[in-house]
Amino acid sequence: MSNLCRDDFDSGPKHVFSIEDGLWLGNLTAAIDLTFLRSNGINYILTVDSCPLPEIILDLRDINVKYIQVTDMDGEDLLSHFDSAYEFIKKGQEKGSVLVHCYYGISRSASIITAYIMKKYKISFDDAFERVKVKNTAALPNNGFQAQLNLYETLGWKIDKNNMQFKLFRLKIAARKVKKVKILPQDCIDVIKGDPSLICARPDPKVYRCRKCRRILALQSNVLPHYINEKLSWKDSKLSSDYSGFQLCSDTIFVEPMTWMSVSQSESGKINCPKCQSKLGSYSWTMGCQCQCGAKVSPAFYFVPSKIDYSGFLQNVQATV
Repeated sequence: MSNLCRDDFDSGPKHVFSIEDGLWLGNLTAAIDLTFLRSNGINYILTVDSCPLPEIILDLRDINVKYIQVTDMDGEDLLSHFDSAYEFIKKGQEKGSVLVHCYYGISRSASIITAYIMKKYKISFDDAFERVKVKNTAALPNNGFQAQLNLYETLGWKIDKNNMQFKLFRLKIAARKVKKVKILPQDCIDVIKGDPSLICARPDPKVYRCRKCRRILALQSNVLPHYINEKLSWKDSKLSSDYSGFQLCSDTIFVEPMTWMSVSQSESGKINCPKCQSKLGSYSWTMGCQCQCGAKVSPAFYFVPSKIDYSGFLQNVQATV
């Protein structure tokens, strides 16, 4: 996403609230009010908006600025920025005072501060948001950001890229962008995993191979398990458990997209073995797939079980391209 510029910096009357010592929550009007900034010793500003601050603020040498480009939409990814925002705010509080703002000071900035308080005090989303709400009764993260804050709590206040819910969250974000621009944007390239046949250091001992040529296709850790007749959703907290007590489906093998699949340039297509070209399955970023068990998975990248074999033990992984 490229930086935009704004001609109108009037977000209405100044709204700004002291959340705790050295931490302020406000709107754009507060962020460009030099008198307010100086009188309250604010030397760190975190902007969470579709446009950065004007140059009159950015050029100030005594104010450190961090910019997170996010619109106030349910489908935006704010979760991925929580850890870096935490470090910026923490440093700002240690060295002075921090203002966190978005355009209106209601949703995006309130979400960032709530995540910060959650991590700082190791408390739940509900408890952290209550602390914010007491100071600013208008604070209200949109539904998407609230779900992301709940996931942040599940993750233990730290982004875990190996967590199943987080993987599915990033895939959903990527799918929305593919639907808009028809290809996978560069800022979502992290959802495409490396070729497992080329991973030689400490390999996963459980792999899936092409039944015809034995080429390694995926690791067990690449599989996205789903429950019988249940929609696969990143909001499902069961996915962060050990799956005990739940009935998983094996009718279709859904996996993370991988580099050898060549799925970044189109919305849907076939998945063929990169070595022998046998058809293994299909993918769809936008339409997803309905498993035989009734589960809906979207986006979907799947193997037909009859086309692959599961190897339960692997001593050495060698490139088989």
